[in-house]
Amino acid sequence: MNNTSRMVVVLLLVGAISGLVLALTFKWTEPMINEIAQSNQKKAILEVLPKAKSYKTMENNNQLFIGYDDNGNEVGLAFIAEGGGFQGDIRMMVGMDTTEEKLTGMTVLSHLETPGLGARIEEDWFKDQFNEKSIEDDFIAKQDVEAITGATISSNAVSNILKNSIPKALDAYRTRGGK
Repeated sequence: MNNTSRMVVVLLLVGAISGLVLALTFKWTEPMINEIAQSNQKKAILEVLPKAKSYKTMENNNQLFIGYDDNGNEVGLAFIAEGGGFQGDIRMMVGMDTTEEKLTGMTVLSHLETPGLGARIEEDWFKDQFNEKSIEDDFIAKQDVEAITGATISSNAVSNILKNSIPKALDAYRTRGGK
């Protein structure tokens, strides 16, 4: 066996062993990752619906959640809103008071935005500007949404995701028997 053949065999073995180790690591950590994601989602639902003490997933839609107070009264709707950002998809949990048609909160579940710039969409000052915002607002960065300096694309992305997802979530909620 010459040197080239030996190198090819060694590289194939190293690649196969590395692939096997990665696959086993993924299989071992996947349940923990899913459990953490579920915990974060539950926390996010209750965060964006501050009056809610519990919630139920809306029937036939695992992205809509109805929040309830201690007495079992409906206090709002939380939903997952997704769309493209500067570097990749942005996934948010949004809370809405369906009676007053105002947002009750927004939090970012995941994103791939630039650290120090677009990643500032996770900062409280940015998220808090959506609290009590009418769902009829235009959601235009630099007009009725304060944009992040140096991250206009990320600010626009959040605004556009909200603008596009609110009517869809509200429609899905109402067609499935919501108020």
